[in-house]
Amino acid sequence: MGLSVDFARFLRRGAALYAVTRIIFSLILSALVAFSADVGKGAPKAVVRSGAGVSAQSDAVIEAAIRAKLAKSKIGKDGFKVRVQGGVAYWDGRTDVIQHKGAATRMAKAAGAKAVVNHIQISEAARAKAAGRLEAGRRRAQIKRGDSRSSTRSQSPPRGS
Repeated sequence: MGLSVDFARFLRRGAALYAVTRIIFSLILSALVAFSADVGKGAPKAVVRSGAGVSAQSDAVIEAAIRAKLAKSKIGKDGFKVRVQGGVAYWDGRTDVIQHKGAATRMAKAAGAKAVVNHIQISEAARAKAAGRLEAGRRRAQIKRGDSRSSTRSQSPPRGS
């Protein structure tokens, strides 16, 4: 009998503690909301819109970040042109390395662009080189495990012997 009374008292005390915790949390949350509303009432800033809810100022920041990354990167030597409008990065140029096109896209996204339009063209020499490597890889994959891969290697014994 004494155990059930103590348990009931514990439950009431726990419920009261829960209610007090909720009240305190609500007060803190209200204070934070009120404080953030006061902070936002500062001097209004003139923002020039360049489209889709992104300011021209943020476009300039994104473009500067991309140009800084481009200057540090190997792909900066390709002389790509980049511009940012409405949060979208537009790339133009030509490269002899296929991977540089993808690297430019990833660079723009990492700098904060919400989308990337990549008009970088890959040279025919780079395309031919990549196609040759792809074909060589396919041939290597078709070689059977037991076949000799070169004339200097000895042939391995057949399996199951």
